[in-house]
Amino acid sequence: SSSLTEAKEFVKRLRRQTDLCNMVKTVRALFNNNSTVTVLRSGLHAIFTEKSLDVTKNLFQETFRNLKKRQKNIQLKCLKNFISSLTSSTDIRDLLCGLFSDLQTFVIKPTKSKEAFKKQASDFMLKWNLLLSNIGKILTINRTDSFG
Repeated sequence: SSSLTEAKEFVKRLRRQTDLCNMVKTVRALFNNNSTVTVLRSGLHAIFTEKSLDVTKNLFQETFRNLKKRQKNIQLKCLKNFISSLTSSTDIRDLLCGLFSDLQTFVIKPTKSKEAFKKQASDFMLKWNLLLSNIGKILTINRTDSFG
């Protein structure tokens, strides 16, 4: 029973790793195309300048109202840092290192206990997924050229 559970977990991790490798290959090919990266960056910047994320920002502000100021809009900070380092010459490893650095700064280091870390990490992932979903919807509806 224990071996079966471990084998199932191993298969899940292997599938996740395969999915990530395929995603990295796709992204790497896109990053080699300067015009695609330029259009993507302009689309992402437009989302922020047009205030298209106001609904999402309001949701984040409502959720974070009772938390410390340093936790406010962590996902937006990480996304803006990611966008600022996004260029056609940027290697995917550099982008992931930058994102990891932000996670270290905003999620991992501030937590004191294992339980607090689990809560902070799951909260971050939930809001990160919501933010990226909203950005994907906005790009799909308003900025189809940003998909290259």
